[in-house]
Amino acid sequence: MKELLEHIAKSLVDNPDAVEVNEIEGQQTSVLELKVAKEDIGKVIGKQGRTARALRAILSAASSKLNKRAVLEILE
Repeated sequence: MKELLEHIAKSLVDNPDAVEVNEIEGQQTSVLELKVAKEDIGKVIGKQGRTARALRAILSAASSKLNKRAVLEILE
């Protein structure tokens, strides 16, 4: 999950070296914290949050295969 999010985020931003993904695992839920450069936050969130919503949908689909739940948090 972490690698998937990291790969997608690095493809979206202008500064891929600044992409950081932390995964906090629980029993049923994993929290993925995505941190990008300040100038790239708009690209990760997208217009009206569409890109962020799409990232969450991809993570949800991937995590359901593992019988888990994934939550994406975009940090500033």
